[in-house]
Amino acid sequence: MKKSRREWLLAILLLLLSLILLASGWMLIRRMRREEAAYEELREEVTEQTDEPAEAEEAEAEEPPNDVDWEALWERNPDIYAWIEIPGTQVDYPIVQRADDNQWYLTHTIDGEEATAASIYTEYHNSTDFQDPNTVIYGHNMRSGAMFGSLHEYEDRAFFDENREILIYLPDATLHYRIFAAYVADNRHLLLSYDWTDADVMNAFLEQVFSIREMTANIDTEMTVTAEDRIITLSTCNHGISTQRYLVLAVLQEE
Repeated sequence: MKKSRREWLLAILLLLLSLILLASGWMLIRRMRREEAAYEELREEVTEQTDEPAEAEEAEAEEPPNDVDWEALWERNPDIYAWIEIPGTQVDYPIVQRADDNQWYLTHTIDGEEATAASIYTEYHNSTDFQDPNTVIYGHNMRSGAMFGSLHEYEDRAFFDENREILIYLPDATLHYRIFAAYVADNRHLLLSYDWTDADVMNAFLEQVFSIREMTANIDTEMTVTAEDRIITLSTCNHGISTQRYLVLAVLQEE
């Protein structure tokens, strides 16, 4: 039976829409790969190499806190103030903070370009020296695992147990944190929902965290964390559910 003209037009329209969707998806994937490649290039650029023995001995004598080339980073973007690395994951990025706009790095790279992956950033509610009781660090949940996408690996208990260290590099120090919790939470603004300077409030929050018994949560109940400690909270989306966030909490162990 021959198709009517209307049916042919509809079939052609559906084919065109399919081609447009495929092209858009391909362009998005290429863009994401370029963004991650740019961060990989940045990692190579800012990691100082000391191939010569004399240079290595001199570097060891000076005892630098880390091997990040901060001058190169600041030339690229003065908003960069730290670097985060989580061994065992893909997390290995600079941290930025814009003094007048908390939303900027939600949609922009460190080079100021609009991008899906955007940046790893903190809000101006936090200081940039990690001396606050709780520093909240944000990153997108990318399907490729880029940015904070690989945080969801902490849903697996074995992975949680084996990959507990977070390193924060600052120009004058390296901060060592130990992860003590990973769980799904609601999307409340943590920094504006709690008075972290109030020890009672922070202790109540921590008690609530350690009491979580959800199947998807991994909590180290053998650790002790109190308001006297400094913690960081890594926050990302939870599988596209707008009302939820996936949080990974860690406590400062050594500076």
